[in-house]
Amino acid sequence: MNTAEQSAEILSFASDAGHVLLENGAEISRVEETMERITTHYGEEKDHFFVLSNGIFTTGHGYANVDFIPIKGARLDKVVAINQLSRDISAGRYSLPQARERLDQIRNMPAKPLWEQVLGAALGSGGFCAIFGGSFLDCAASLVAGTLVYLFLLLVCIPYMSKTLGNILSGLLGTAACILFHSLGFGAHLGNMMVGALIPLIPGVAFTNGLRDIANEDYLAGITRLLDAVLVFLSIAIGVCLAFIAHSFIAGGMIQLKGTLTDPVTARLPIQLAAALVGTASFAVLFGVPRRFCLPAGAVGMLGWLAYLMTVRYTPLAVVGGTFVAATLVAFLSRWSARMLRCPSTVFLICGIFPLIPGAGVFWTSYYVVSEQMRASLQTGLLAFEVTIAIVLGIIIAANIFGKKYIFKT
Repeated sequence: MNTAEQSAEILSFASDAGHVLLENGAEISRVEETMERITTHYGEEKDHFFVLSNGIFTTGHGYANVDFIPIKGARLDKVVAINQLSRDISAGRYSLPQARERLDQIRNMPAKPLWEQVLGAALGSGGFCAIFGGSFLDCAASLVAGTLVYLFLLLVCIPYMSKTLGNILSGLLGTAACILFHSLGFGAHLGNMMVGALIPLIPGVAFTNGLRDIANEDYLAGITRLLDAVLVFLSIAIGVCLAFIAHSFIAGGMIQLKGTLTDPVTARLPIQLAAALVGTASFAVLFGVPRRFCLPAGAVGMLGWLAYLMTVRYTPLAVVGGTFVAATLVAFLSRWSARMLRCPSTVFLICGIFPLIPGAGVFWTSYYVVSEQMRASLQTGLLAFEVTIAIVLGIIIAANIFGKKYIFKT
């Protein structure tokens, strides 16, 4: 193989590795760092790549390639595997043909079994319903409704529908199921039930990686990912609105809700921490996190939620201040967990930040719009925006204290 062919093979391999990372939930900085590590080890210059949120441009030595990579769900187990592969390559453990073979194995790794994903969605829905103030009966209703939503998403929406239509119909189904349970007396707080049931639809990976890219000064990629997340939020909101409108026609009037209610039993700190641990670990399953890292990811989310609760309950800081404190802590804990467990910090940050994502704002903004409470809708939307800014600032503060190479490259 001549020099040009060897260079083309190295660049093609690095581009393929970046492709697997990008399509499975890795942030831009990780994709770039991994590709540079591979090419540097095999004797190529590193400045051959231009990575966007949905594409990789590779050029050099007569080789040129453009990969379009649609933004979709996460398989963080593949991100973990590629990260380890790149480090093994740097350590000299793989020749180029051996590395290519290992990459093909990673690309074809099977997804988690259906039962495990459904169980994760069920426990996640129930856990997050408790986090947001639902009673135990509300959590049970959310668990059932969340299971139905996720099964519908996996078996119908993903194989046969566009992402937009699938999220609209899933939001409609989850809302309709909770309204039905509430009308039957199965659950007391409809708003809390619905927040839990719809939480599996929240685009946590796109949202978190968009924030990370912005914090890492990659504004184009960050805005693109956040726009994708916003469109998913909007699709869910449309489904919620359609369900409420349909019910108002059938029942002869709009259901009257009075905002988020907090059950005094589930609001106790031990129950909140247990719910955060279970909920975060369960969504780690949905994100494809390897099983050995699910509980540590849940612990990061639990400690972040503890910081939020302590800040909100016992200091003058309100929701936005509590979110900032919690996001900063989660970023620190993600780095520490990554170093201790030798795993990309992405795994812990995406999962750990999930309880702080303003997913409840999707439901309440939708409800206030459809019930013609525009002032309340604007207030809810503004609060969600402020919470998002607080998360960004928390990640940026942690990145500057630790140094970018620690937060973003581990």
